[in-house]
Amino acid sequence: MRTALTELTGVRHPVVQTGMGWVAGPRLVSATANAGALGILASATMTVDELRAAVREVRSRTDRPFGVNLRADAGDARERVRIIIDEGVRVASFALAPSRDLIAELKDAGVVVIPSVGARRHAEKVAGWGADAVLVQGGEGGGHTGEVATSVLLPQVVDAVGIPVIAAGGFHDGRGLVAALAHGAAGIAMGTRFLLTSDSTVPDAVKARYLAATVKDVTVTTAVDGLPHRMLRTELVASLEDAGRVRALAQAVRRAAGFRRLSGLSWPAMVRDGLAMRHGKELSWSQVLLAANTPMLLRASMVEGRTDLGVMAAGQVAGVIEDLPSCEELVSRIMAEAAQVLRTLPRPES
Repeated sequence: MRTALTELTGVRHPVVQTGMGWVAGPRLVSATANAGALGILASATMTVDELRAAVREVRSRTDRPFGVNLRADAGDARERVRIIIDEGVRVASFALAPSRDLIAELKDAGVVVIPSVGARRHAEKVAGWGADAVLVQGGEGGGHTGEVATSVLLPQVVDAVGIPVIAAGGFHDGRGLVAALAHGAAGIAMGTRFLLTSDSTVPDAVKARYLAATVKDVTVTTAVDGLPHRMLRTELVASLEDAGRVRALAQAVRRAAGFRRLSGLSWPAMVRDGLAMRHGKELSWSQVLLAANTPMLLRASMVEGRTDLGVMAAGQVAGVIEDLPSCEELVSRIMAEAAQVLRTLPRPES
């Protein structure tokens, strides 16, 4: 299936695996790429040296195009951009809008720039700055999310920009791909669906927790870092929502201390990171610390398998996913389902 996305990135299928922290490592990204889709390496939870090593590991596992996801507000963003350029990475994606200068630097080097947005005005801004495509996530998507459903947001953005639009939030099968194409998208992006594959390195106990979840077990909470965050309802989420200000601050300090030891960040640096993640929101000090060490909360579940101590970002589709295919099986199934749906659509009479 050829679309503006496959033409732009050089992949065979208009399907993207999103850059999930602690999840989208070399094994998952290379398996996605080898399946003909676009795998995105998550770099926000890596040091600069780890990113370079991860890119080279992906390259050793596949000769197909892949991408790297960056935090545009990171202090070392330009150093990471240099790695992408030097290592010949095909795509740079961003969780926040990159600056006009960063976009220009990447494009001048032949790198495809695809920012992620959650609103029409943000899509218009990055399109005006020269982005090659835009990934639009509706409220059904996991992690930090907005309030507008994909089915409403997607056509808005398609109508507003003249670059390829990738739809995210609520997709897991071939029917969803066809629906996104009908709205004018050039493809779909999925996080939770790729997390729940046999190629994902997420511990089995965590995958089992996802598979057992119903749609009602996926919630949006601001208790973790003060921003709307879609995730599985767990013991930690419940305790944060029930905790008073003093108890929440104590929990945040304890978890932040663990993240500081792991990351090597100083306390002032962690506070600066937390403040940078506010995006204009008024947060309590506990929320600032939790915002700074949200990666630690994700690591507890996605790496250590601690479903009791970690957060598990999840799209609403977690409630309807029931198996753990390989990336090859998943992508092949999605494309076969999409082809079947297209064959059975009623044809207009001539």
